[in-house]
Amino acid sequence: MRLLPQLTPANTSFWTSGADGRLRIQGCSDCGTLVHPPVPICPKCRSRAHAPTEVSGRGTVIGFTVNAHQWLPGFEPPYVIAVVALAEQADVRLTTNIVGCAPDEVHIGQEVAVRFEQHEDVWLPLFEPTGGTDPVDRVPEPSRPVPRPPVSDERFEHRSVLSGIGRSAIGRRLMVDPLSLTVDACLEAVADAGLTLADIDGLSTYPGGDGALGGMSEGGVTAVEEALRLNPTWINGGMDIPGPGGAVIAAMMAVASGLCRHVLCFRTVWASTSAALGIHAGGGGRVSGMFEYRGPFGAMSAANWIGMNANQYLHRYGATRELLGAIAVNARANAARNPAAIYRTPMTMDDYFAARPISSPFGLYDCDVPCDGSIAIIVSAAETAGDRPRPAIRVEAVGTQINERVSWDQGTLTHEPQVLGQAAHLWTRTSLRPADVDLALLYDGFTFNAVSWLEALGFCGLGEAQDWIDKGRRIALDGELPVNPHGGQLSEGRTHGFGFLYEAVAQLRHEAGARQVADARTAVVTTGGGTPSGVLLLQRDGH
Repeated sequence: MRLLPQLTPANTSFWTSGADGRLRIQGCSDCGTLVHPPVPICPKCRSRAHAPTEVSGRGTVIGFTVNAHQWLPGFEPPYVIAVVALAEQADVRLTTNIVGCAPDEVHIGQEVAVRFEQHEDVWLPLFEPTGGTDPVDRVPEPSRPVPRPPVSDERFEHRSVLSGIGRSAIGRRLMVDPLSLTVDACLEAVADAGLTLADIDGLSTYPGGDGALGGMSEGGVTAVEEALRLNPTWINGGMDIPGPGGAVIAAMMAVASGLCRHVLCFRTVWASTSAALGIHAGGGGRVSGMFEYRGPFGAMSAANWIGMNANQYLHRYGATRELLGAIAVNARANAARNPAAIYRTPMTMDDYFAARPISSPFGLYDCDVPCDGSIAIIVSAAETAGDRPRPAIRVEAVGTQINERVSWDQGTLTHEPQVLGQAAHLWTRTSLRPADVDLALLYDGFTFNAVSWLEALGFCGLGEAQDWIDKGRRIALDGELPVNPHGGQLSEGRTHGFGFLYEAVAQLRHEAGARQVADARTAVVTTGGGTPSGVLLLQRDGH
Protein backbone atom coordinates (compact mmCIF):
# COMPACT_ATOMS: atom_id res chain seq x y z
CA MET A 1 0.00 0.00 0.00
CA ARG A 2 1.57 3.25 -1.11
CA LEU A 3 0.79 6.71 0.14
CA LEU A 4 -0.05 9.00 -2.75
CA PRO A 5 0.73 12.70 -3.16
CA GLN A 6 -1.93 15.36 -3.01
CA LEU A 7 -2.10 16.77 -6.51
CA THR A 8 -1.81 20.54 -6.81
CA PRO A 9 -1.35 23.00 -9.71
CA ALA A 10 2.39 23.02 -8.96
CA ASN A 11 3.03 19.28 -8.96
CA THR A 12 0.40 17.65 -11.20
CA SER A 13 2.60 17.71 -14.29
CA PHE A 14 5.28 15.72 -12.47
CA TRP A 15 3.04 13.10 -10.88
CA THR A 16 0.96 12.50 -14.00
CA SER A 17 3.63 12.73 -16.71
CA GLY A 18 4.21 9.00 -16.66
CA ALA A 19 0.80 8.35 -18.24
CA ASP A 20 2.57 8.13 -21.59
CA GLY A 21 5.71 6.52 -20.18
CA ARG A 22 7.74 9.75 -20.26
CA LEU A 23 9.39 11.44 -17.30
CA ARG A 24 8.95 15.20 -17.16
CA ILE A 25 10.65 17.70 -14.88
CA GLN A 26 9.94 21.41 -14.55
CA GLY A 27 12.19 23.25 -16.99
CA CYS A 28 12.94 26.94 -17.32
CA SER A 29 11.60 28.22 -20.64
CA ASP A 30 14.36 30.84 -20.89
CA CYS A 31 17.62 29.15 -19.81
CA GLY A 32 16.63 25.46 -19.89
CA THR A 33 17.56 24.72 -16.26
CA LEU A 34 15.70 21.75 -14.79
CA VAL A 35 14.15 22.41 -11.39
CA HIS A 36 12.98 19.86 -8.82
CA PRO A 37 10.93 19.96 -6.71
CA PRO A 38 8.85 22.49 -8.65
CA VAL A 39 9.10 26.15 -7.62
CA PRO A 40 7.59 29.20 -9.37
CA ILE A 41 10.93 30.79 -10.31
CA CYS A 42 14.12 29.58 -11.96
CA PRO A 43 16.95 29.50 -9.37
CA LYS A 44 19.51 30.22 -12.09
CA CYS A 45 18.12 33.06 -14.26
CA ARG A 46 15.08 34.03 -12.09
CA SER A 47 12.67 33.63 -14.98
CA ARG A 48 9.05 32.96 -14.08
CA ALA A 49 8.47 31.10 -17.37
CA HIS A 50 8.58 27.31 -17.08
CA ALA A 51 7.01 24.19 -18.53
CA PRO A 52 7.11 20.40 -18.05
CA THR A 53 10.22 19.20 -19.88
CA GLU A 54 10.69 15.64 -21.09
CA VAL A 55 13.91 13.93 -20.00
CA SER A 56 15.41 10.57 -20.87
CA GLY A 57 14.39 8.86 -17.65
CA ARG A 58 17.92 7.61 -17.12
CA GLY A 59 20.01 8.32 -14.06
CA THR A 60 22.54 7.14 -11.49
CA VAL A 61 22.08 5.87 -7.94
CA ILE A 62 23.98 8.29 -5.68
CA GLY A 63 22.50 7.26 -2.35
CA PHE A 64 20.42 4.31 -1.19
CA THR A 65 19.21 2.40 1.82
CA VAL A 66 17.74 -1.07 2.16
CA ASN A 67 14.78 -0.53 4.44
CA ALA A 68 14.13 -3.49 6.75
CA HIS A 69 11.49 -1.96 9.05
CA GLN A 70 7.77 -1.83 8.33
CA TRP A 71 6.69 1.80 8.48
CA LEU A 72 3.43 1.41 6.57
CA PRO A 73 0.82 -1.36 6.59
CA GLY A 74 0.97 -3.39 3.43
CA PHE A 75 4.30 -1.90 2.34
CA GLU A 76 6.40 -4.96 3.09
CA PRO A 77 10.16 -4.74 3.69
CA PRO A 78 12.80 -5.22 2.56
CA TYR A 79 12.75 -2.60 -0.18
CA VAL A 80 15.29 -0.16 -1.56
CA ILE A 81 14.88 3.61 -1.31
CA ALA A 82 17.36 5.54 -3.40
CA VAL A 83 18.33 9.00 -4.53
CA VAL A 84 18.77 9.01 -8.31
CA ALA A 85 20.61 11.82 -10.11
CA LEU A 86 19.16 12.47 -13.56
CA ALA A 87 21.46 11.98 -16.54
CA GLU A 88 20.61 15.38 -18.03
CA GLN A 89 21.39 17.37 -14.86
CA ALA A 90 22.96 15.61 -11.90
CA ASP A 91 21.81 18.18 -9.35
CA VAL A 92 18.22 17.20 -10.11
CA ARG A 93 17.52 14.16 -7.98
CA LEU A 94 14.54 11.95 -7.30
CA THR A 95 13.91 9.96 -4.16
CA THR A 96 12.46 6.71 -5.45
CA ASN A 97 12.52 2.92 -5.24
CA ILE A 98 14.91 0.65 -7.10
CA VAL A 99 12.99 -2.31 -8.50
CA GLY A 100 13.76 -5.19 -10.81
CA CYS A 101 16.69 -6.56 -8.80
CA ALA A 102 17.51 -7.98 -5.39
CA PRO A 103 18.05 -5.34 -2.68
CA ASP A 104 21.65 -6.43 -2.12
CA GLU A 105 22.45 -5.80 -5.79
CA VAL A 106 21.89 -2.03 -5.52
CA HIS A 107 25.04 0.07 -5.29
CA ILE A 108 26.34 3.62 -5.59
CA GLY A 109 27.02 4.49 -9.22
CA GLN A 110 24.48 2.02 -10.60
CA GLU A 111 22.85 3.23 -13.81
CA VAL A 112 19.07 2.99 -13.81
CA ALA A 113 16.08 3.80 -16.01
CA VAL A 114 12.58 4.91 -15.08
CA ARG A 115 9.62 2.55 -14.94
CA PHE A 116 6.24 3.96 -14.02
CA GLU A 117 3.72 2.38 -11.71
CA GLN A 118 0.17 3.71 -11.80
CA HIS A 119 -1.84 4.20 -8.61
CA GLU A 120 -5.20 5.88 -9.23
CA ASP A 121 -4.40 9.19 -10.96
CA VAL A 122 -0.70 9.14 -10.05
CA TRP A 123 2.17 7.58 -12.00
CA LEU A 124 5.06 6.91 -9.63
CA PRO A 125 8.54 7.03 -11.22
CA LEU A 126 10.40 3.93 -10.05
CA PHE A 127 13.81 2.93 -11.41
CA GLU A 128 15.37 -0.35 -12.45
CA PRO A 129 19.01 -1.20 -13.24
CA THR A 130 20.21 -1.06 -16.84
CA GLY A 131 23.23 -3.25 -16.11
CA GLY A 132 25.78 -0.45 -16.29
CA THR A 133 27.86 1.49 -13.79
CA ASP A 134 28.36 5.22 -14.24
CA PRO A 135 32.10 6.01 -14.64
CA VAL A 136 31.52 9.56 -13.38
CA ASP A 137 30.96 10.51 -9.74
CA ARG A 138 27.71 12.48 -9.82
CA VAL A 139 28.06 13.83 -6.27
CA PRO A 140 30.25 16.92 -5.84
CA GLU A 141 33.20 16.59 -3.48
CA PRO A 142 32.15 18.28 -0.23
CA SER A 143 33.99 21.33 1.02
CA ARG A 144 33.68 23.64 4.00
CA PRO A 145 31.45 26.60 3.11
CA VAL A 146 32.71 30.16 3.46
CA PRO A 147 30.04 32.04 5.44
CA ARG A 148 29.47 35.74 5.04
CA PRO A 149 31.49 37.73 7.61
CA PRO A 150 29.83 39.18 10.72
CA VAL A 151 28.20 42.54 10.12
CA SER A 152 29.94 44.07 13.17
CA ASP A 153 32.29 43.27 16.03
CA GLU A 154 29.41 43.27 18.50
CA ARG A 155 27.99 39.92 19.55
CA PHE A 156 24.40 39.65 20.69
CA GLU A 157 25.38 36.32 22.24
CA HIS A 158 27.31 38.09 25.02
CA ARG A 159 24.29 39.98 26.32
CA SER A 160 22.63 36.91 27.83
CA VAL A 161 23.48 33.83 29.86
CA LEU A 162 21.95 30.42 30.48
CA SER A 163 20.92 30.78 34.10
CA GLY A 164 18.71 27.80 34.88
CA ILE A 165 17.95 24.26 33.78
CA GLY A 166 15.21 21.80 34.66
CA ARG A 167 13.83 18.51 33.48
CA SER A 168 10.96 16.20 34.18
CA ALA A 169 11.11 12.46 34.53
CA ILE A 170 12.40 10.87 31.32
CA GLY A 171 11.35 7.38 30.31
CA ARG A 172 9.59 5.06 27.92
CA ARG A 173 5.79 5.13 27.86
CA LEU A 174 5.39 7.08 31.08
CA MET A 175 1.66 7.51 30.34
CA VAL A 176 1.80 11.02 31.78
CA ASP A 177 0.12 14.11 30.35
CA PRO A 178 2.86 15.92 28.34
CA LEU A 179 1.81 19.29 29.72
CA SER A 180 2.39 17.93 33.21
CA LEU A 181 5.93 16.96 32.20
CA THR A 182 6.45 20.46 30.81
CA VAL A 183 5.28 22.11 34.02
CA ASP A 184 7.66 19.92 36.04
CA ALA A 185 10.65 20.94 33.90
CA CYS A 186 9.69 24.62 33.79
CA LEU A 187 9.19 24.96 37.53
CA GLU A 188 12.50 23.24 38.20
CA ALA A 189 14.35 25.52 35.75
CA VAL A 190 12.83 28.66 37.27
CA ALA A 191 13.82 27.55 40.77
CA ASP A 192 17.29 26.51 39.57
CA ALA A 193 17.84 30.06 38.29
CA GLY A 194 16.73 31.54 41.62
CA LEU A 195 13.70 33.16 40.00
CA THR A 196 9.94 33.11 40.45
CA LEU A 197 7.30 32.73 37.77
CA ALA A 198 6.63 36.45 38.08
CA ASP A 199 10.18 37.10 36.80
CA ILE A 200 9.53 35.24 33.54
CA ASP A 201 8.75 37.71 30.76
CA GLY A 202 9.31 35.53 27.71
CA LEU A 203 8.44 32.03 26.44
CA SER A 204 10.18 30.21 23.60
CA THR A 205 9.74 26.66 22.35
CA TYR A 206 10.24 24.20 19.53
CA PRO A 207 8.28 23.04 17.53
CA GLY A 208 5.20 24.81 18.91
CA GLY A 209 1.59 23.75 19.13
CA ASP A 210 1.52 21.92 15.81
CA GLY A 211 3.72 19.20 17.28
CA ALA A 212 1.16 18.06 19.86
CA LEU A 213 -0.11 15.25 17.64
CA GLY A 214 2.47 12.53 17.21
CA GLY A 215 4.08 13.28 20.56
CA MET A 216 6.31 16.14 19.44
CA SER A 217 5.15 18.80 21.94
CA GLU A 218 2.79 19.54 24.78
CA GLY A 219 0.81 22.10 22.80
CA GLY A 220 3.29 24.94 22.64
CA VAL A 221 3.33 28.41 24.19
CA THR A 222 -0.46 28.61 24.43
CA ALA A 223 -0.71 25.49 26.57
CA VAL A 224 2.13 26.49 28.89
CA GLU A 225 0.95 30.07 29.31
CA GLU A 226 -2.50 28.80 30.24
CA ALA A 227 -1.12 26.25 32.71
CA LEU A 228 1.27 28.64 34.48
CA ARG A 229 -0.79 31.83 33.95
CA LEU A 230 2.20 33.92 32.89
CA ASN A 231 2.12 37.31 31.17
CA PRO A 232 5.00 37.13 28.70
CA THR A 233 6.19 40.23 26.91
CA TRP A 234 7.37 38.07 24.02
CA ILE A 235 6.65 34.57 22.78
CA ASN A 236 8.13 32.30 20.13
CA GLY A 237 7.36 28.84 18.81
CA GLY A 238 7.80 27.01 15.56
CA MET A 239 9.99 24.77 13.42
CA ASP A 240 11.48 27.22 10.91
CA ILE A 241 14.34 28.16 13.22
CA PRO A 242 17.94 26.89 13.56
CA GLY A 243 16.98 23.52 14.98
CA PRO A 244 15.48 22.97 18.44
CA GLY A 245 18.27 25.12 19.90
CA GLY A 246 16.92 27.92 17.74
CA ALA A 247 14.33 28.47 20.45
CA VAL A 248 17.19 29.38 22.80
CA ILE A 249 18.92 31.52 20.17
CA ALA A 250 15.67 33.43 19.58
CA ALA A 251 15.34 33.95 23.33
CA MET A 252 18.89 35.32 23.43
CA MET A 253 17.93 37.84 20.75
CA ALA A 254 14.88 38.92 22.73
CA VAL A 255 17.05 39.45 25.80
CA ALA A 256 19.84 41.17 23.84
CA SER A 257 17.32 43.62 22.36
CA GLY A 258 16.07 44.59 25.80
CA LEU A 259 12.61 43.16 25.21
CA CYS A 260 12.95 40.53 27.95
CA ARG A 261 15.13 39.77 30.97
CA HIS A 262 14.29 36.13 31.68
CA VAL A 263 12.97 33.83 28.94
CA LEU A 264 11.73 30.33 29.72
CA CYS A 265 12.60 27.94 26.88
CA PHE A 266 11.12 24.45 26.86
CA ARG A 267 10.97 21.29 24.78
CA THR A 268 8.67 18.36 25.46
CA VAL A 269 8.34 14.98 23.80
CA TRP A 270 5.94 12.16 24.54
CA ALA A 271 6.58 10.04 21.46
CA SER A 272 6.51 6.67 23.18
CA THR A 273 3.25 7.30 25.05
CA SER A 274 1.68 8.83 21.93
CA ALA A 275 2.57 5.71 19.94
CA ALA A 276 1.27 3.41 22.68
CA LEU A 277 -2.04 5.29 22.71
CA GLY A 278 -2.29 5.18 18.92
CA ILE A 279 -2.15 8.97 18.55
CA HIS A 280 -0.51 9.92 15.26
CA ALA A 281 0.18 13.17 13.45
CA GLY A 282 -2.07 13.61 10.44
CA GLY A 283 -4.63 11.14 9.26
CA GLY A 284 -5.71 9.28 6.18
CA GLY A 285 -5.73 10.71 2.69
CA ARG A 286 -2.90 11.91 0.53
CA VAL A 287 0.46 13.31 1.60
CA SER A 288 1.86 16.77 1.05
CA GLY A 289 4.65 18.93 2.41
CA MET A 290 7.86 17.16 3.35
CA PHE A 291 6.35 13.72 2.70
CA GLU A 292 5.09 14.43 -0.81
CA TYR A 293 8.26 13.21 -2.52
CA ARG A 294 9.12 10.54 0.10
CA GLY A 295 5.92 8.94 1.39
CA PRO A 296 4.94 7.35 -1.94
CA PHE A 297 8.21 5.38 -1.89
CA GLY A 298 7.99 4.23 1.72
CA ALA A 299 10.65 6.71 2.88
CA MET A 300 8.75 7.49 6.05
CA SER A 301 11.57 7.93 8.53
CA ALA A 302 14.70 10.02 8.93
CA ALA A 303 16.39 6.62 9.26
CA ASN A 304 15.72 6.22 5.53
CA TRP A 305 16.69 9.76 4.53
CA ILE A 306 19.91 9.91 6.58
CA GLY A 307 20.72 6.27 5.85
CA MET A 308 21.08 7.14 2.16
CA ASN A 309 23.63 9.84 3.03
CA ALA A 310 25.45 7.49 5.38
CA ASN A 311 25.85 4.90 2.63
CA GLN A 312 27.17 7.59 0.27
CA TYR A 313 29.70 8.55 2.97
CA LEU A 314 30.82 4.95 3.55
CA HIS A 315 31.21 4.43 -0.20
CA ARG A 316 33.10 7.68 -0.77
CA TYR A 317 35.56 7.44 2.11
CA GLY A 318 35.93 3.69 2.52
CA ALA A 319 34.68 3.83 6.10
CA THR A 320 32.90 0.88 7.73
CA ARG A 321 30.06 0.41 10.16
CA GLU A 322 32.66 0.18 12.94
CA LEU A 323 32.79 3.98 12.75
CA LEU A 324 29.08 4.16 13.53
CA GLY A 325 29.41 1.44 16.14
CA ALA A 326 32.05 3.44 17.99
CA ILE A 327 29.55 6.29 18.40
CA ALA A 328 26.86 3.93 19.72
CA VAL A 329 29.13 2.03 22.12
CA ASN A 330 30.58 5.26 23.49
CA ALA A 331 27.08 6.63 24.10
CA ARG A 332 26.07 3.54 26.06
CA ALA A 333 29.27 3.56 28.13
CA ASN A 334 28.59 7.18 29.09
CA ALA A 335 24.93 6.52 29.82
CA ALA A 336 25.95 3.95 32.42
CA ARG A 337 27.10 6.91 34.55
CA ASN A 338 23.86 8.84 34.03
CA PRO A 339 21.00 7.97 36.41
CA ALA A 340 18.50 9.67 34.08
CA ALA A 341 19.43 7.61 31.01
CA ILE A 342 16.90 5.09 29.72
CA TYR A 343 19.44 2.51 28.52
CA ARG A 344 22.42 1.97 30.82
CA THR A 345 23.20 -1.70 30.26
CA PRO A 346 26.73 -2.10 28.85
CA MET A 347 26.95 -2.68 25.11
CA THR A 348 29.83 -4.14 23.11
CA MET A 349 30.69 -3.80 19.45
CA ASP A 350 29.44 -7.38 19.02
CA ASP A 351 26.10 -6.34 20.50
CA TYR A 352 26.00 -3.43 18.06
CA PHE A 353 26.52 -5.65 15.03
CA ALA A 354 24.04 -8.27 16.29
CA ALA A 355 21.16 -5.79 16.49
CA ARG A 356 18.30 -6.09 14.02
CA PRO A 357 18.59 -4.00 10.86
CA ILE A 358 16.41 -0.90 10.47
CA SER A 359 17.48 0.91 7.30
CA SER A 360 21.00 0.24 6.03
CA PRO A 361 23.58 1.00 7.20
CA PHE A 362 21.61 1.56 10.40
CA GLY A 363 20.70 -1.13 12.88
CA LEU A 364 18.70 -0.70 16.06
CA TYR A 365 21.57 0.82 18.04
CA ASP A 366 22.25 3.44 15.38
CA CYS A 367 18.86 4.99 16.15
CA ASP A 368 17.91 7.23 19.05
CA VAL A 369 15.39 6.20 21.67
CA PRO A 370 11.82 7.58 21.49
CA CYS A 371 10.78 8.63 24.97
CA ASP A 372 8.68 10.93 27.11
CA GLY A 373 10.22 13.90 28.87
CA SER A 374 10.57 17.65 29.08
CA ILE A 375 13.57 19.95 29.46
CA ALA A 376 13.59 23.67 30.20
CA ILE A 377 16.32 26.31 29.94
CA ILE A 378 16.26 29.87 31.30
CA VAL A 379 17.92 32.59 29.20
CA SER A 380 18.64 35.68 31.32
CA ALA A 381 20.14 39.09 30.76
CA ALA A 382 23.92 38.96 31.30
CA GLU A 383 23.85 41.74 33.88
CA THR A 384 21.74 39.52 36.16
CA ALA A 385 24.33 36.73 36.24
CA GLY A 386 25.76 37.82 39.56
CA ASP A 387 22.35 37.47 41.19
CA ARG A 388 21.93 33.84 40.20
CA PRO A 389 22.64 31.06 42.73
CA ARG A 390 24.67 28.91 40.32
CA PRO A 391 27.41 29.71 37.80
CA ALA A 392 25.95 31.39 34.75
CA ILE A 393 26.89 29.87 31.41
CA ARG A 394 27.86 32.25 28.64
CA VAL A 395 27.13 31.72 24.96
CA GLU A 396 30.36 32.63 23.21
CA ALA A 397 28.98 32.23 19.68
CA VAL A 398 26.24 30.65 17.58
CA GLY A 399 26.26 29.17 14.10
CA THR A 400 23.08 29.52 12.07
CA GLN A 401 23.87 30.40 8.47
CA ILE A 402 22.33 28.16 5.79
CA ASN A 403 24.90 27.47 3.08
CA GLU A 404 23.28 24.38 1.56
CA ARG A 405 19.90 23.67 0.04
CA VAL A 406 17.37 23.07 2.77
CA SER A 407 16.57 19.62 1.48
CA TRP A 408 17.06 16.00 2.41
CA ASP A 409 17.96 14.88 -1.11
CA GLN A 410 18.73 17.86 -3.36
CA GLY A 411 21.71 19.29 -1.47
CA THR A 412 24.45 17.76 0.68
CA LEU A 413 24.53 13.98 0.32
CA THR A 414 27.96 13.12 1.74
CA HIS A 415 27.06 14.21 5.27
CA GLU A 416 23.92 14.95 7.19
CA PRO A 417 22.31 17.99 5.54
CA GLN A 418 22.59 21.35 7.29
CA VAL A 419 25.70 20.81 9.39
CA LEU A 420 28.51 22.13 7.18
CA GLY A 421 27.19 25.67 6.85
CA GLN A 422 26.15 26.19 10.45
CA ALA A 423 29.43 24.74 11.76
CA ALA A 424 31.51 27.00 9.52
CA HIS A 425 29.44 30.01 10.58
CA LEU A 426 30.13 29.33 14.27
CA TRP A 427 33.87 29.86 13.92
CA THR A 428 33.41 33.25 12.23
CA ARG A 429 31.83 34.61 15.42
CA THR A 430 34.60 33.72 17.88
CA SER A 431 38.37 33.67 18.21
CA LEU A 432 38.17 30.21 19.76
CA ARG A 433 38.92 27.16 17.65
CA PRO A 434 38.12 23.43 17.86
CA ALA A 435 41.25 22.80 19.94
CA ASP A 436 39.77 25.04 22.66
CA VAL A 437 36.69 22.83 23.12
CA ASP A 438 36.66 20.57 26.18
CA LEU A 439 33.60 18.49 25.29
CA ALA A 440 31.12 18.13 22.45
CA LEU A 441 27.38 17.60 22.75
CA LEU A 442 26.55 16.40 19.25
CA TYR A 443 23.06 15.67 17.98
CA ASP A 444 22.84 11.90 17.53
CA GLY A 445 19.39 11.12 16.24
CA PHE A 446 21.47 8.54 14.37
CA THR A 447 25.12 7.64 14.82
CA PHE A 448 25.93 9.22 11.46
CA ASN A 449 24.62 12.60 12.63
CA ALA A 450 27.35 12.76 15.26
CA VAL A 451 29.99 11.77 12.69
CA SER A 452 28.79 14.56 10.39
CA TRP A 453 29.00 17.15 13.18
CA LEU A 454 32.49 16.03 14.23
CA GLU A 455 33.77 16.60 10.72
CA ALA A 456 31.76 19.74 10.01
CA LEU A 457 33.03 21.43 13.17
CA GLY A 458 36.61 20.74 12.15
CA PHE A 459 37.64 18.31 14.86
CA CYS A 460 38.92 16.22 11.96
CA GLY A 461 38.93 16.47 8.19
CA LEU A 462 36.00 15.55 5.97
CA GLY A 463 36.00 11.78 5.60
CA GLU A 464 38.60 11.28 8.35
CA ALA A 465 36.37 10.41 11.30
CA GLN A 466 37.03 6.66 11.37
CA ASP A 467 40.77 7.03 11.92
CA TRP A 468 40.36 10.11 14.13
CA ILE A 469 37.89 8.50 16.52
CA ASP A 470 40.43 5.70 17.09
CA LYS A 471 37.87 2.99 17.87
CA GLY A 472 36.12 5.37 20.26
CA ARG A 473 39.12 6.17 22.45
CA ARG A 474 39.34 9.83 21.40
CA ILE A 475 35.66 10.55 22.15
CA ALA A 476 35.47 8.64 25.45
CA LEU A 477 34.86 10.42 28.74
CA ASP A 478 38.61 10.46 29.43
CA GLY A 479 39.55 11.07 25.79
CA GLU A 480 40.80 14.12 23.96
CA LEU A 481 37.24 15.23 23.09
CA PRO A 482 34.53 13.62 25.22
CA VAL A 483 31.35 13.31 23.14
CA ASN A 484 27.90 13.13 24.72
CA PRO A 485 28.92 12.28 28.30
CA HIS A 486 25.25 11.76 29.21
CA GLY A 487 24.72 9.06 26.59
CA GLY A 488 23.13 11.27 23.97
CA GLN A 489 19.81 10.52 22.38
CA LEU A 490 21.11 7.05 21.50
CA SER A 491 20.99 5.97 25.15
CA GLU A 492 19.60 8.73 27.39
CA GLY A 493 16.55 9.31 25.19
CA ARG A 494 15.41 11.48 22.29
CA THR A 495 14.60 14.88 23.75
CA HIS A 496 15.19 16.53 20.38
CA GLY A 497 18.17 18.71 21.13
CA PHE A 498 17.39 20.18 24.53
CA GLY A 499 19.02 17.26 26.34
CA PHE A 500 22.38 18.36 24.92
CA LEU A 501 21.88 21.89 26.22
CA TYR A 502 20.93 20.58 29.66
CA GLU A 503 24.02 18.37 29.78
CA ALA A 504 26.31 21.16 28.59
CA VAL A 505 25.13 23.47 31.36
CA ALA A 506 25.50 20.71 33.98
CA GLN A 507 29.02 19.92 32.73
CA LEU A 508 30.16 23.54 32.65
CA ARG A 509 28.80 24.07 36.16
CA HIS A 510 30.75 20.95 37.20
CA GLU A 511 27.54 19.34 38.45
CA ALA A 512 27.55 16.20 36.26
CA GLY A 513 28.58 13.72 38.94
CA ALA A 514 30.21 10.49 37.83
CA ARG A 515 30.19 11.56 34.19
CA GLN A 516 31.85 14.94 34.80
CA VAL A 517 34.49 15.93 32.24
CA ALA A 518 37.50 17.14 34.19
CA ASP A 519 37.78 20.95 34.37
CA ALA A 520 35.21 21.44 31.60
CA ARG A 521 35.09 25.11 30.65
CA THR A 522 34.09 25.19 26.95
CA ALA A 523 31.45 23.05 25.23
CA VAL A 524 30.03 22.95 21.74
CA VAL A 525 26.35 21.99 21.41
CA THR A 526 24.61 21.06 18.17
CA THR A 527 20.84 20.81 17.89
CA GLY A 528 19.32 19.57 14.68
CA GLY A 529 19.01 16.22 13.02
CA GLY A 530 18.54 17.55 9.53
CA THR A 531 16.97 20.67 8.15
CA PRO A 532 17.55 23.26 9.47
CA SER A 533 19.90 23.17 12.48
CA GLY A 534 22.11 25.30 14.67
CA VAL A 535 25.15 25.17 16.93
CA LEU A 536 26.16 27.02 20.11
CA LEU A 537 29.56 27.44 21.76
CA LEU A 538 29.15 27.68 25.54
CA GLN A 539 31.60 28.72 28.26
CA ARG A 540 31.65 28.74 32.02
CA ASP A 541 31.33 32.35 33.10
CA GLY A 542 34.65 33.96 33.97
CA HIS A 543 36.67 31.80 31.55
